Amino acid sequence: MGENRIAAADHISFYVDQGEFCIIVGPSGAGKTTVLNMLGGMDSCDEGEILLDGSKISEYNAKQLTTYRRYDVGFVFQFYNLVQNLTALENVELASEICKDPLDAKETLLEVGLGERLNNFPAQLSGGEQQRVAIARALAKNPKILLCDEPTGALDYNTGKAVLQLLQDTCRKTGRTVIVITHNSALTAMADRVIRIKSGKAISNDVNKHPTPVEEIEW
Repeated sequence: MGENRIAAADHISFYVDQGEFCIIVGPSGAGKTTVLNMLGGMDSCDEGEILLDGSKISEYNAKQLTTYRRYDVGFVFQFYNLVQNLTALENVELASEICKDPLDAKETLLEVGLGERLNNFPAQLSGGEQQRVAIARALAKNPKILLCDEPTGALDYNTGKAVLQLLQDTCRKTGRTVIVITHNSALTAMADRVIRIKSGKAISNDVNKHPTPVEEIEW
């Protein structure tokens, strides 16, 4: 008992170029979220290196990781994680207040199509609108990289498509690297780069030279 060691991510090796829209795909339990957490500085790796923009994240101490998460990474999760007693605008302002070079919270909400919902509380918003607030909150930090863990998992089909379009548009307009974790292989058609993970290993890292428009993808 206690002697077996399980590797959630085992000898995974891949790279993503700046400004790419990358999808990491694999079945449940494949190690996708573990990889995302390591990229975001929330989990550490026992071996190997994690580099972002030339910096070795894998060698950061706890204080450096906190700074990295605060300034360089924007997170978008499946279940929004909004503060319920704050308005949409206040939720975005909350994130931008801790950053050194934030974007304007109101302007960011306008960019994601929520100009008419600034003063609404999360309970007054649809699931898609709440996810847009969460995306705006991540973008307002003005991060180098946007990490999205199953961002459409709690949304219906059409709303999910709209959120994916927003993420792709953000990547194209800002040149920001966007990495999306999903179990839905149909979404890979929209990506610039597709990394497939199975049983804790990256089994492929492919460039898609002709991404499919989101509106043409069906699942």
